[in-house]
Amino acid sequence: MGMPLTVVAQSHSHDHTSPYVGHTDREIKALSAEEIAGLLNGDGLGMALPAELNQYPGPLHVLKLGQMLDLSDEQESQIQAIFQAMKEQARSLGQKIVEQERHLDQSFAESTVTETSLGELLEAIAQSRAELRATHLRAHLRVLPILTEAQREHYEKARGYAK
Repeated sequence: MGMPLTVVAQSHSHDHTSPYVGHTDREIKALSAEEIAGLLNGDGLGMALPAELNQYPGPLHVLKLGQMLDLSDEQESQIQAIFQAMKEQARSLGQKIVEQERHLDQSFAESTVTETSLGELLEAIAQSRAELRATHLRAHLRVLPILTEAQREHYEKARGYAK
């Protein structure tokens, strides 16, 4: 059976303060300054974890571990090209997402949002975020065949993933 009502009532806090206190000062309410910076910089922001944590190395980390992985000049060149293309596309999409989130925020701030405009804004943001995530995941996918099995194993150990 359940707890007596008096115990349940006593277990609830009387503090109704929102966990979002302080967020009202944000430039874009839904994004922290760190998230905005990461999006504008083309950072991964954890978007490629399904690849990274399932033995699909990321280009940036492979390049940082290049000497330890004993990358050939050709491998390094190929991975650098993948990284640069990913970074360029991610920055562009990140800027687009920041602007879309800003537009969403402004539409609420200015009380101009409607059911229709909300749906359109959210669909656009979702599409941009999906494209950004795909950009990061594709880079991991493209790096994998460039590396040897031994290099992939070294990568897993260096990143702390090897069992």
